[in-house]
Amino acid sequence: MNDATVNRLTLFNFWVAFGAFGLACFFGMYQVLERSGLFAFLQSPAAYFASVSTHGVLMAFVLTTFFIMGFGYHTAARSLRRPLWNPPLAWAGYGVCVVGVALAAIPLLLGKASVLYTFYPPIQANVFFYLGATLLVVGSWFWCVIMLVMFAQWKRDRPGETVPLPMFATAANALLWLWTSAGVALESVFQLLPWALGLTDTIDVGLARTLFAWTLHPIVYFWLIPAYIALYCYVPQAAGGKLFSDLLARTAFVLILVLGLPIGFHHLYMDPEQGAGWKFLHMVGTFAVAIPTLLTGFTVIASLEMAGRKRGGAGLFGWIGALPWKNPMVLAAILSLLMLVLGGFGGIVNASYAMNAMVHNTAWVPGHFHLIFAGTVITMYLAVAYKLWPELCGRRLYSVDLALVQLWGWFIGMVIMTTPWHILGLLGQPRRISAVQYNSVLTLSWEPYELAMIAGGSILLASACLFVYLLYKTQTAGEKVDAREDAAADSNHGAPAWLNGFALWNRLILVLMVLSYGYPILQFFLLKTHSPTAWGY
Repeated sequence: MNDATVNRLTLFNFWVAFGAFGLACFFGMYQVLERSGLFAFLQSPAAYFASVSTHGVLMAFVLTTFFIMGFGYHTAARSLRRPLWNPPLAWAGYGVCVVGVALAAIPLLLGKASVLYTFYPPIQANVFFYLGATLLVVGSWFWCVIMLVMFAQWKRDRPGETVPLPMFATAANALLWLWTSAGVALESVFQLLPWALGLTDTIDVGLARTLFAWTLHPIVYFWLIPAYIALYCYVPQAAGGKLFSDLLARTAFVLILVLGLPIGFHHLYMDPEQGAGWKFLHMVGTFAVAIPTLLTGFTVIASLEMAGRKRGGAGLFGWIGALPWKNPMVLAAILSLLMLVLGGFGGIVNASYAMNAMVHNTAWVPGHFHLIFAGTVITMYLAVAYKLWPELCGRRLYSVDLALVQLWGWFIGMVIMTTPWHILGLLGQPRRISAVQYNSVLTLSWEPYELAMIAGGSILLASACLFVYLLYKTQTAGEKVDAREDAAADSNHGAPAWLNGFALWNRLILVLMVLSYGYPILQFFLLKTHSPTAWGY
């Protein structure tokens, strides 16, 4: 295997990812300070929304895309035990993504693209932001092609054999990203870019929001699948056991791929451009996609219990204490699952057609989102980095004890910060505002929660800085060790054809996407002259 090439690709992608992560955390700290209204000298709506937009793009697009690409290259080469296919294409994709990030960063930092990471019109960003975002997506498609070609080549060379679980999940994620990124790509190329260039005077806001909804929720599973790969393939091994069920894991990844795509309209419950029937259809799909999450929770916890009992844990819960809590991967898994449970409860509220009205566009929403993304997803990203850095750099992790402190800090800070957001949402605090001082009796009840939010944000920033410091010290000052190949654990015992490929599932996805988005998109062209969303803004 071309280990050096794979390691360099992984490291280059990871450094962009975690560099973006560190920078985004500073922007996040500014936001909690400014939004609290307790520091008058920080008050600036223009700076606040520029910061929110930059923070969102860095976290949701830059961190995730580069991490997933780097992790995918490593996973493909190690689990398939074969050279990376077409390294020049991989470097080209990396270059396109970096150029895209640079182009988008300029207007973001200048306050010319303060459209949040959803960049909903009719607010307009500078054309270079849309161009940069488009290039980032296009560059990521290079990665998708490489992953799917390697998947197909392995199956061709080993007919009848079961694809290793890590690669099966990675291929599923590449397919999911190709399907879901098509929505935002269509919006950008055919609506946002022509509009920003002045080629069109108006934009159909309803159509734009519908196309972004195509991407908006499935992208969460694009972020989540690498975390699940670590939970299924790294955690059991780190705990001293084995995966409870390979077939359940494959089933979960297939269900995420199939059910995670046609559910975007639960973000549009309060929007008028889609009928209640279509929203109800997407709501049903949203509840259905909880099934693979429940499967994952059951399978991973069962794997941990097996490991704990193997280590001598007795009684109903004795296995929990017997787990190696001082292993960063095991600790991260436990903490991320706890946040997944808490965030999942909030997700049920958001997805419910009636209850969503209670929390729509309140502080509850970022509270839920941060628990799932910044909590569950990023915690596992951090653990993966701690596991892979020694192999990539040929140096021992600088300090396991500090890594444990960092993970606990991230968990504690996230709980302290997001709990007030949930409460503030129920107290009616709006979501997309730059300050919360309205000088009313209502806002007086918000102040204690604002202080807690600042405390949580401060702990999170300290934890993020410690994480970046540990990676830097590992790469520059860690004890040198012989780099060794340490593939993810894979418990292949044979899988049926429908859990060893995606031909059937791609056909099903096509049917579901046509049913879910066919008429909702077509209506904007059939009813163009009568649609209020076609008015100019």
